[in-house]
Amino acid sequence: MGAGHDTVAAELVRRTRERGGDALAVDVLALLPYGLGRALRHFYRGSVRHFPWAYAVLYRLFLRPGAGRRPSGTPLARLAGDRLRKLVERTGADVVVPVFHLGAQLTGHLRARGLLPVPSVVLVIDFAVHRQWLHPGNDHYLCLTEDAAHEVREYTGTSAGTCGPVVAPEYFADAPGAAGWHGLFDRLGPGRPAVVLSAGAWGVGSHLDTTVRLLRDHGFLPVVLCGDNERLRRALSGTPGVVAPGWVTDMPGLLHAARALVDNAAGQTAVQALAAGLPVVGHRPIPGHGADGVRRMAALGVSEVAEDDTALLAALRRLTAPGPARRERIAAGHALFTDDAVTRVTALADAERARR
Repeated sequence: MGAGHDTVAAELVRRTRERGGDALAVDVLALLPYGLGRALRHFYRGSVRHFPWAYAVLYRLFLRPGAGRRPSGTPLARLAGDRLRKLVERTGADVVVPVFHLGAQLTGHLRARGLLPVPSVVLVIDFAVHRQWLHPGNDHYLCLTEDAAHEVREYTGTSAGTCGPVVAPEYFADAPGAAGWHGLFDRLGPGRPAVVLSAGAWGVGSHLDTTVRLLRDHGFLPVVLCGDNERLRRALSGTPGVVAPGWVTDMPGLLHAARALVDNAAGQTAVQALAAGLPVVGHRPIPGHGADGVRRMAALGVSEVAEDDTALLAALRRLTAPGPARRERIAAGHALFTDDAVTRVTALADAERARR
């Protein structure tokens, strides 16, 4: 749906090829016939951007873990079945790795009916495992945390383990582009700690302008990730004391130059920040799995949730300043990165092939 799933898929492909294998990233929405994938993306994007309450109700009734009956293959996912099977046959794939919940429904449906000849290893990239990730037909699940893996085992009876987030190596190392961002921050807000506000690839957030003014008026330099929301970028770019770049191509440099991230979705930007050693504070999360994910991150001790403006300012003052609070939060974030996903996927695929 957003750029996070694409980013994870691209990194899996890079790691696989680096080790002498091959991989192909495929958009499961593009496998749907009749333009349904494009329509689904537009519907979800419009709901989150313009009618977030509607998605919140939908999530609460049908998607959150424990809602309704145990999930099975959805009719929508089944429509992509023939195209995925032909793709697997044509490429000679050894394993299919869904990194998006609709893909997990598709592979689970096919595996349960004996229609997919190779194992499916689902990589759950969300901290909150909502029910559309879950299908008992999949062979194995890899999750960000042991708590998430336990949920998967409980709801599906399927094997599940952990591997930590999938983040490109550039986020862990010193980023050459950080110097340029430092220079920009010094020009626009000298002496002010730069705080990145993440609104995802679509530039979606609740009362972003209010949060921006709050930070600016209390001594911070807000750096707003507007994604592809050009209207948001134009609205903020002329505001003194605010940085509102367009689509950012140097995220490692930006995150290494900033002092904290204000996050609203617990998505890929949040885990990239953890890898870069940037403290994360959840504030005004988007509804549904975004809100659940922000709270799950905080429960792990790798971030915290600021429920109001006062709590947000207090958290940022504590975490942007040098000291034990900042060091401990950074160390907790780094500890989240455990086993390598490609290593785990390869081992599971080899074991399944040996079993057959």
